[in-house]
Amino acid sequence: MNEKLGVMLCGHGSRDTEAVAQFAKLSQSLKERLPQYPVEYGYLEFAKPIIRTGLDALREQGVTRVLAVPGMLFAAGHAKNDIPSVLNTYAKANNIQIDYGKELGIDPKMLKAAADRIQEAIDGADDSISRHETLLVVVGRGASDPDANSNASKVTRMLWEGFGFGWAETAYSGVTFPLVEPALEQAAKLGFKRIIVFPYFLFTGILIKRIYDGVDVVAERHKGIEFIKAPFLNDHPKVIDTFVERLEQILEGDNNMNCGLCKYRTQVLGFEAQVGEAQESHHHHVEGGGLDHHHSHDHDHSHDHGHHHTPYPHADHPLGPVTLKKD
Repeated sequence: MNEKLGVMLCGHGSRDTEAVAQFAKLSQSLKERLPQYPVEYGYLEFAKPIIRTGLDALREQGVTRVLAVPGMLFAAGHAKNDIPSVLNTYAKANNIQIDYGKELGIDPKMLKAAADRIQEAIDGADDSISRHETLLVVVGRGASDPDANSNASKVTRMLWEGFGFGWAETAYSGVTFPLVEPALEQAAKLGFKRIIVFPYFLFTGILIKRIYDGVDVVAERHKGIEFIKAPFLNDHPKVIDTFVERLEQILEGDNNMNCGLCKYRTQVLGFEAQVGEAQESHHHHVEGGGLDHHHSHDHDHSHDHGHHHTPYPHADHPLGPVTLKKD
């Protein structure tokens, strides 16, 4: 029997309807770039279709081998554990081959997309302030995985050095430290005239709004500094290019994640207890739950969500998750 390939784009899901719409648009862009394949998408939680529904749709179209990619920038728990668990369970139950690709990761194309968004912010400002008088803050998603968090720092350095800004810092929207508001307070002390805040995110959502709100709060306290909100990545053409490359890497057999500093495989300082943890999804009970879902799952990991996440060892850090509780 001839093999028929199909593509599955696996997202996390969001309660934010605009974020869900943007992910669907990304899937459509991928479908337009890959007319030779059926393309479906699905989410771990909070939104529909769930991943299983997308896989069902591919099977109904006669697909015998699925090329699945995580719709995520970096590989933390969702890309390393939750999505593979869902895919492996489905593959075994339905006797279908599912090959899982790499996350978008640190990639020249992704950095070009990021640079374009920052350049948009610069172009929208006046030219009275030089780059040497400008501080860049890159905001990552934040995870309980130091390997994923360190990737955000690398993105920051690449953009800082590429643009030649006077200084740069990395902040995170949740889970780890420093969060946006305390990071911006520290940055404001360094004496730069302009601070550009760039969320290294694929889509809008609650966290993007939290980031921009944090900028407003700090800007109000430091009126002598110009704060600029750069747009997030969204469906930049270079993002689509990177997804296509990840699919090609599956077919070429070059789709291994870089696990050199993965806390599940290596003794990483502060996370030693998590080596060898079972790969299992923590989202099976909230699949498909949308905006009307009552399950509280803000993912700051500083408290128990009613399902198992290994506690983040620095949840009480004064610049991190504990500061989200003040609301």
